Amino acid sequence: MADRLKGKIAVVTGAANGIGKGCAQMFRAEGAHVIGVDLRGADRACDLLDEAAVEALFGEVGAAHGRIDILVNAAAFAHFEWIEAMRYEAWKATLASELDIVFLPTRAAWPHLRASGAASIVNFASANARHALEGSPALAHCAGKGGVLAMTRQLAMEGAPHNIRANSIAPGFVLTEATRRHLAADPDFERKVLARNMLKRLGEPQDIAWCATWLASDEARYVTGADIAVDAGGTAW
Repeated sequence: MADRLKGKIAVVTGAANGIGKGCAQMFRAEGAHVIGVDLRGADRACDLLDEAAVEALFGEVGAAHGRIDILVNAAAFAHFEWIEAMRYEAWKATLASELDIVFLPTRAAWPHLRASGAASIVNFASANARHALEGSPALAHCAGKGGVLAMTRQLAMEGAPHNIRANSIAPGFVLTEATRRHLAADPDFERKVLARNMLKRLGEPQDIAWCATWLASDEARYVTGADIAVDAGGTAW
């Protein structure tokens, strides 16, 4: 199949790297018109924590296309520190880069999602929203992704009268430029991840993109408020 998203207008944040890049590439292959957004290296450059810039960007997209059918909020950033070392500035920066970076684009896109008549929001929670991982100093990240999980449920309720669906994907450990640096810094971390996984492999962006494609498509028209674990069984124990 190469037309599961044919004719749909999709905005993908964080589209220059990792999961966002994988989603943008697969959505295009499935027939969507994709507007990729990132600080650099995507179709549109935007600081997604700049309220005015975000409003302007989505206003331009809405004016150009008349609607937005799919919003994928893949952009995120986190500081990983144990609580003893976590500075308040790093804590606040992580929560902004996990929560505000979902809120601002979603709010700006909302009238254009309503104009679609059958829109889909795909957010990214994490296995860390439900489970701690031994050896991972992910306190702020866990808090941020737990917030995304709760936010998505609320968006599903608020969007339902407008036929806007909102779901989240909870990835396990996925190989990206950022996570490869983490593996290099802690040679024992991969062993800990694989020990938790039922499937003894690490994820790749396309593993998540397949799920995002389904959620964005009409095949998932009866699915909203869901969180789908794509984590090699790591949270199924």
